Amino acid sequence: MTEMTPASPTPGTKPKPRPRPQVMKLTEAAALRITELTKRADSEIVGLRVGIKNGGCAGQSYTVEYAHEVRPTDEVVEDKGVKILIDPKAVLFLLGTEMDYKADKMQSQFIFNNPNQTGACGCGESVQLTAAKVDG
Repeated sequence: MTEMTPASPTPGTKPKPRPRPQVMKLTEAAALRITELTKRADSEIVGLRVGIKNGGCAGQSYTVEYAHEVRPTDEVVEDKGVKILIDPKAVLFLLGTEMDYKADKMQSQFIFNNPNQTGACGCGESVQLTAAKVDG
């Protein structure tokens, strides 16, 4: 009787890539607001584009704008029936972020609950972010 040995990988084949983590997730309130915004837009939009720009007292701020197309370099996040397109330069700064929407008597805005945020200015307009540490 011969013993069977486990098959070794065929030379030249690549191991399967591990699944990529979802960059962002949305709360129900954010998804509802994004749905409302896309229905009210003057032109066809595919979702919202989220990014980060340099500036402000703390150094960086979040950007949110209508996305009229999906760019080849966009990170596409689909959550709760809506689409968020993330600027590739912002992906490492947004990993693990939850996007929420809050409205009260004085203001309404998207809120970013970001584990990569290390500080914020007193007025709340800008933040300090560090890139997420990715294993492997």
